[in-house]
Amino acid sequence: MSKIVVDQDVCTGCESCVSECPTSAITVNDGKAAVDEETCVECGACVATCPVTAISQP
Repeated sequence: MSKIVVDQDVCTGCESCVSECPTSAITVNDGKAAVDEETCVECGACVATCPVTAISQP
């Protein structure tokens, strides 16, 4: 699996991904989502829930 990437220019800080993450690896700081790479299990749940497609798994 590839690591999760957040496009900071596209992210609106809506927090949809925060509640969807099963490991609580995502926080919103200064209005943008941030992924804790050590906690993230790369499941892709955040990718599927982002309404503006700011999160990807290249």
